[in-house]
Amino acid sequence: MAESWSSDAGESVYRSRDSVKNLKIRVRIQRITSTTVFSQKIQEQAAEQREKGLIELSTFNTQASSAGGRPDDEEDVTVGWQEKLFSQFELDLFRTEAACQSPLDRQYHNEILQLEKSGTRKNRRIFTYTDYDRYTNLEEHCHSVTTPEMHTPTFLAERMSNVRRRRQERRIAEGSIPKSRLITWDPSEEFVKNNHVINTPVQTMHIMGDLGPYGKLETEGEKQYLWSYVVENVSLSMSREEQDREQRVHKDLYIRHKEYLNSLVGQDFEMPPPGILRLLVNGEIVSAQGYEYDNLYIHYFFELPNNWSSQPFQQLSGVTQTCSTRSLGRENVAYFSYPFSCEAYFRKEDESEGSDPQWPVLYFKVLSLDSWQRYRTEGYGYLVIPATPGCHTLTCATWRPVQSGTVAELRRFFIGGSPELEDISYTRVPGTFKGERLSRFGFRSETTGSVTFKLHCIQHSRAFIDANTLRKRRRSVLDRLGGFSQQSSIYNVLDAFQKARRRMQEARESLPQDLLNSTASA
Repeated sequence: MAESWSSDAGESVYRSRDSVKNLKIRVRIQRITSTTVFSQKIQEQAAEQREKGLIELSTFNTQASSAGGRPDDEEDVTVGWQEKLFSQFELDLFRTEAACQSPLDRQYHNEILQLEKSGTRKNRRIFTYTDYDRYTNLEEHCHSVTTPEMHTPTFLAERMSNVRRRRQERRIAEGSIPKSRLITWDPSEEFVKNNHVINTPVQTMHIMGDLGPYGKLETEGEKQYLWSYVVENVSLSMSREEQDREQRVHKDLYIRHKEYLNSLVGQDFEMPPPGILRLLVNGEIVSAQGYEYDNLYIHYFFELPNNWSSQPFQQLSGVTQTCSTRSLGRENVAYFSYPFSCEAYFRKEDESEGSDPQWPVLYFKVLSLDSWQRYRTEGYGYLVIPATPGCHTLTCATWRPVQSGTVAELRRFFIGGSPELEDISYTRVPGTFKGERLSRFGFRSETTGSVTFKLHCIQHSRAFIDANTLRKRRRSVLDRLGGFSQQSSIYNVLDAFQKARRRMQEARESLPQDLLNSTASA
């Protein structure tokens, strides 16, 4: 008789996008007796006769009802997620207010009193333990009703079964001293296994059944019965119209949220005024190498030519950190990795042909610092900001002024200090120079090391956006700026052609004269 009722479907995992509060589970339990088996046999025969048309529905219901048992032998309850159904033990326990120790116990006490007054209790044997209860069955995963007998629980299942118990027991008493051993320097495999478990926040709910004699708490000495149970998902499914309506609501919500974000961010870039070129330079002082002394630092500043300007808060100068050098091959290299940025605006007053703008120049000075906090000038250099946008890696050689004789070098070694330039822009052409030729006759200098820069240049102008303007002949200065990238590619092709032509001429000149005459006669 027991084999005919054994229909264990095993364990399953269900996932849903819907809210868990909409979950409805129908649980039906029934005590198996000879009357129950006879009733099932009648129902099966009546179903076969009904399919053949030999029995009416009223006759079928009459036979089924006549074979029924006592009311406490069968129960059918529909339970929602985290819905509390009290057991007989909880009814007897929380009926008295003296047994209530926590706010949850007092809440259960009030609910039980209301159930007794209204008489609306819908369960007798089936009850639940919600996520708020203190129930934890430690052996549930090892001796489960719905799992095979030889089933071995996983490590995660064992650890998660104790999560709620550990969460409640880990309480620090008042006045207690916490453990001083906060770090385990030599953890064992068991320690790692027990402590590296992800404690994901979860909610649990247990649907239980009291299969003893109804209304009694003790089952000792009572006869043992065989029960069958059926668990069914009876959650209401959405109709096609409701699903379409919900999708439309979500779509409208996403559209409104997108419009709200667009109102905060905006859909257009911040454009410079008409006739203005905006130049953004995000650079990095990468390294310096080939210098005589250690502990190097760099002082730099930007020089903006005529028709260039910047914001009042823009910093056009700066000093790097002091960096020690390391030996790399034959050179001593100092890696700064110092970032800097500059933003400048160009407005051309004269739009005559051939008057291309002068680009900003980055001047820098390399210095060294000794243990007595004395500095020495190691070299001067400059860097013209590239006219083409993009990423550029440039290495600039430096030099420093020197004096004749050994006294200056001895003074530089023992006392510190060295000849310096009053105007650092003298390394190129000073901005205050108005003549046609700049003579440096008699000025003594010495080549020192080099500094590597990495520049990311961005050019921003309204003239670049208008595609029709780029197809026309470039009349204005800003239009010509937009074509610098195309011009540079053309210049690269012409330069490669000139180099190849020179190599052919050199190869032709290196050939013997007799071979050239024979080739010419042929």
